[in-house]
Amino acid sequence: MRVELPPEPVHFVNRDDERLRAARAVEEWRGRARPLVVSLRGPAGLGKTELARLIARTSLDRYPDGVLSVDLDDFRLDGVLDPGDVLAQLLCSLDVEPALVEAQFKARCRQYWNKTSQAGLVLILDNARYASEVVPLLPASGRSLVIVASHGLLHELEDGTAVDLPLPPLAERAGAELLELIVRDQRLAEDPEAVRALVRLCDGLPAALHVAGRWVRAHRLRPLSRLIPELQGELTDKGVSGVERVWDAAYERLSGPAALLYRLLAHHPGATFTVDSATALLGSGPESCEAALEELDRAGLLDMSAVPGGSGGVEGRRLRLPGPLRAHALRRSRSRSRSRSQSQSRSHSPSESREDAGEEEVAAARARVLRWYVRQAQRADRFAAGRRLVVADAFAPVPGAPDVALADPEEATDDADRAARAVRAARWLHAERHALFACARAAYDRGLDAEVVALSEPVWTYALDHPHRADAVQVFRLAVAAAVRHGQNAAWLVRTRCQLARPLWESGQFGDAGRELDAAEAAVTLLGDDVRDHKLRASVLEFRGMLNGARGEWAAAVADFARSRDVHLAIANPYGAMLQTYRMGEARLELGELDAAHLLLADAHAEAVAQRRERMSRRTGFALAGVLTRLGRTDEARRLYEQSLEGARERRSDFDQARVHDALGRLEEAAGRGAQAAEHRAAAHDIRRRNGLA
Repeated sequence: MRVELPPEPVHFVNRDDERLRAARAVEEWRGRARPLVVSLRGPAGLGKTELARLIARTSLDRYPDGVLSVDLDDFRLDGVLDPGDVLAQLLCSLDVEPALVEAQFKARCRQYWNKTSQAGLVLILDNARYASEVVPLLPASGRSLVIVASHGLLHELEDGTAVDLPLPPLAERAGAELLELIVRDQRLAEDPEAVRALVRLCDGLPAALHVAGRWVRAHRLRPLSRLIPELQGELTDKGVSGVERVWDAAYERLSGPAALLYRLLAHHPGATFTVDSATALLGSGPESCEAALEELDRAGLLDMSAVPGGSGGVEGRRLRLPGPLRAHALRRSRSRSRSRSQSQSRSHSPSESREDAGEEEVAAARARVLRWYVRQAQRADRFAAGRRLVVADAFAPVPGAPDVALADPEEATDDADRAARAVRAARWLHAERHALFACARAAYDRGLDAEVVALSEPVWTYALDHPHRADAVQVFRLAVAAAVRHGQNAAWLVRTRCQLARPLWESGQFGDAGRELDAAEAAVTLLGDDVRDHKLRASVLEFRGMLNGARGEWAAAVADFARSRDVHLAIANPYGAMLQTYRMGEARLELGELDAAHLLLADAHAEAVAQRRERMSRRTGFALAGVLTRLGRTDEARRLYEQSLEGARERRSDFDQARVHDALGRLEEAAGRGAQAAEHRAAAHDIRRRNGLA
């Protein structure tokens, strides 16, 4: 059972009516092919997310397939959400291998419906804005429960919502109860009138009460009779109402570095962040940043608990400013920027001498964290994919922002450690994907063409393992636009257009892919004569061959791969030559030229083994086994297939395991071994069923 829920909240009061109504709806639901939908709505800070998690946790015994949780705000780019990206994440959470996620949106929907048609699970969709975002994500099973949290009523969803639960602010008694649980201080019992004043000040918002409670705990020596009126007077002077006043008061008591970091976090490129990326944003080193984060946590302006789905290690525990706090931090940043010029003309009091986040400091922080992300992505790319063709220059370390603790696989002492280091780097790319996408957009908007192109290369490595992501394709489009806008680097033009062409033809857009490769070939004429330029020429030929293969034009593909191999041989690049030999062998096999395919694939397989390229050894071995099977050399083919199956299991690749089982099933059937063939067919079917493809 997969349960994507954080630990239960320490303090949670009231909401008994809402929980009872949700429990009754679960008990009475009799839907067959449509899930029960429970809608929780109300302004930020009312505890909708925590209530959704409590409902899910208390319903687990009725939903044996577990709980999936998605914050839709994490998938928005410039405020727009692509439901296809969320479906890809949900399918992965349902144990669908990324390589098996369908490319087209409609096909992905069918795959999701297939996968969830018999599921009994709870799906939490947080921060929904429109019903159109929710509908494609509904499981196709009446045995499932969907809990939607939104700020307002989702009108188009209303007819299909079995239970609509608007959340009112907490009543005064419940607010006082929550405050007592948070503070646990004798002063509250001694001064109930001050407690009531503080509860009224928070307008019944649980988030505000948590902030106020932490603020009270931070001043344990002062009696509430003096503390609360002092706070009220300060808030009255500021003229800000409701929960904003509590956050303002907490903010004003921060030290300079903590206040600066709070304001700068509103400009972090991703919705979530790590200690490492926050350090890059602040730019004053790890110790200063860690102290500032801890101070923000104590002030109630940051939740230090990990975001669901985050992880430790080099991927980093992911933190986040909740939406209302992020908006508050942004307002404080803007107000500082507006007031800076005014404050420069007068002498500063101690309270005015705190570090400022004016426009210049915000711009410097944005540039610093952007450069840091580019550098870390380049390092992770090289560690995950090995040394390969790249066209962007390596970015230098960023002062005040140390590198992420990723280890270079080339410095490993054994194969197992080398593989583990590569996996950690790939996981970092996956964990930081949303920040990288946002960085690419920000870099393009600011005219930083080199940064856009540099980011497209790590995103390429990420996309090979997680295909069909619309946001990754958008990065490739931006990289092409940046290369064209720059206009002075032919290598950028060639590489970025090739990168964009592949996802285009994989989604059936052959004409658009062909036009990108036409433009890449035109840019090739502008290249020089060094080794990298020759590799780029060979790369364009390879991409043209893959496009021709995708179109079924295999004779043309063979010619393209042969020309690409000739270039690699001329510059003594053994890996490139081996790869093109493999592609030629596969193309010859598609043409039915068994003897030629056998010679080419045997050569490629032997060379991959000699070069210690484990993954290519398995791929070439699988292709060679297919030829040997058709040549009647079944014993040799069976050994290669079994080696490929072992490798696929080690990599946990469902895609490769399924196709090897298919091949072994056909081989055993032809050999008259019906029982063994049935076992392989059943194994392949089970894998596809698990991935929603049966």
